[in-house]
Amino acid sequence: MHEDANGDGRRVDSEAPENSVDQEFPALERELTVFLRRARANSGEMAREVHPDLESSAYGLLFRLEECGRQRATELAAYIGVGKATMSRQLRALEELGLVAREPDPADGRAWLVHLTEGGRDRFRRVREARRARYVRELAGWDPHEVAELARLLHQLNQGMEK
Repeated sequence: MHEDANGDGRRVDSEAPENSVDQEFPALERELTVFLRRARANSGEMAREVHPDLESSAYGLLFRLEECGRQRATELAAYIGVGKATMSRQLRALEELGLVAREPDPADGRAWLVHLTEGGRDRFRRVREARRARYVRELAGWDPHEVAELARLLHQLNQGMEK
């Protein structure tokens, strides 16, 4: 074994291929752990900017409703990856804050469609634009093709995790 040539102090087996699973997957796990921790903190900040009482997990629901429009709670639950009870609780809280509303589904009178209220949409868009401006500042030194490649790879990762 010898110290890795990049000088980061990691010990590697000199016989192992440079891109071995033993090296790459621990590095991926480490970077995803840091990224997810920071993303959760960032989502909490963004949620509080939309409304001081908004749970950080609900920010993603607002994003999805802004992106896709009216949806059934079951569709939202499937997309986010939570159960119906959790989704009902989160949607009830969003309704109480005046950020979303429900209306009967014209295709099925027993079901409801959830949508952003005008105030919810305005608040969400203001915060989303601030978040995008932050990304632009933080990634200003990146080549635009690298940003596009990162988005593509994250999309691929997310699609793979849906299965």
